[in-house]
Amino acid sequence: MTTPGHGSTVDGVLRRSARRTPARVAIEYRDRTWTYEELDDAVSRAASVLLGAGLAPGDRVGAYGHNSDAYLIAFLACARAGLVHVPVNQNLTGDDLAYIVRQSGSTLVLADPDLAARLPDGVRTSALRDAEDSLLALLPAADPYDGPEPRPEDLVQLLYTSGTTALPKGAMMTHRALVHEYLSAIAALDLSAGDRPAHSLPLYHSAQMHVFLLPYLAVGATNLVLDAPDGDRLLDLIEADRVDSLFAPPTVWIALAGRPDFGERDLSGLRKAYYGASVMPVPVLERLRERLPELGFYNCFGQSEIGPLATVLAPDEHKGRMDSCGRTVLFVDARVVDEDGADVPDGTPGEIVYRSPQLCEGYWDKPEETAAAFRDGWFRSGDLAVRDAYGYFTIVDRVKDVINTGGVLVASRQVEDALYAHDAVAEAAVIGLPDERWIEAVTAVVVARGQVTEEELIAYAREKLPSFKAPKRVVFVDELPRNASGKILKRELRERLGS
Repeated sequence: MTTPGHGSTVDGVLRRSARRTPARVAIEYRDRTWTYEELDDAVSRAASVLLGAGLAPGDRVGAYGHNSDAYLIAFLACARAGLVHVPVNQNLTGDDLAYIVRQSGSTLVLADPDLAARLPDGVRTSALRDAEDSLLALLPAADPYDGPEPRPEDLVQLLYTSGTTALPKGAMMTHRALVHEYLSAIAALDLSAGDRPAHSLPLYHSAQMHVFLLPYLAVGATNLVLDAPDGDRLLDLIEADRVDSLFAPPTVWIALAGRPDFGERDLSGLRKAYYGASVMPVPVLERLRERLPELGFYNCFGQSEIGPLATVLAPDEHKGRMDSCGRTVLFVDARVVDEDGADVPDGTPGEIVYRSPQLCEGYWDKPEETAAAFRDGWFRSGDLAVRDAYGYFTIVDRVKDVINTGGVLVASRQVEDALYAHDAVAEAAVIGLPDERWIEAVTAVVVARGQVTEEELIAYAREKLPSFKAPKRVVFVDELPRNASGKILKRELRERLGS
């Protein structure tokens, strides 16, 4: 018996746009363009190719590729065919790569040819693109898929967490959860069909795919997919009036703002600037807003388990709240609680917890971790936050990154913001390292862009902070370790410097 078609599915988002605006260009990638009708047809044919390869609904399909139109088509084809898409960081190799492929139980991995050799032995692979038997090459000979629609409650993707504190966990996302998240993103981020967005961050990452690309397909915009966030390319596109909407993590905005030509380029055509995936240093944001006063900045905050958008700080909300991540989006409810799950008063730090139809169903094949994260009907985020009387949240730190120095808790973000105000600090990460006297010594790990000494930075921080919060030590490095989303791997820094 065929189930009734609800349409509340990830691929249904594209199908509706294709019926509404079939001739409008949906995707531009390199020298290829796809109208909405063409993209929807390609997705249906790709779904037939995947099922014709012996896959069955519910099977996990890994995706190990660079940004491309083929990557997007493969994801939507998995959604239409009832398969579970497993995006894999294209930078992973060795044990890290093998862990996700095997832990997810992926029956097949779609891989770009230049990456396929990295996959562990015994894994069944098929080419995403750039091969005679690739997914794109097989589309013309395939019939469009005409089978039953997946159900809204079916799994559509395993979103592996970034693993900044432990092994990655596969957040089980349903069609219903992601469609709710798309609606939240459209409403909170003012996405419209007339926008000209560029998508330059990796599509395997939930922020670029689920906060921007899929919601923009839902509203019928023309989407420019880029291989990578290349500064020259992005600025050229903005100056040529081809891009007026851009999402980037703080690392990319910091790099753009630090370019020698940043103050000379005509960026007046950029209307919407979105930042997120990690904390934006307030001094950097202030410099960007001063340089581009007419540009609307949006702070997007969340995590993989919630699709990933949970809160947004809109352009007209930044004044007086530069360090805030905003208020909850349409389908998210949030509280700030203590260790026992009781609400704490506004202005008091606590863990932010969520309840939402956007939430994952738990972690793939990890019942203990699922039980620990979901308690009393709420998801424990692991983020330490403060809520004010107007409903705005400010992230203080990750719960595991708070520093206990001399019995006093110090939030690393406050120390980092103080250091970022120094002209010679390009990047900074503050961690606690074991110390006989202090329990943990506040330690700053700094990437410098000029001549500066440890003594100078410690003295500078003490001018801006209480003495117990100022770094006891500064370590200079060439670069900070990061995961795919740009988050600094403080766990790695603690392991490296604490030995």
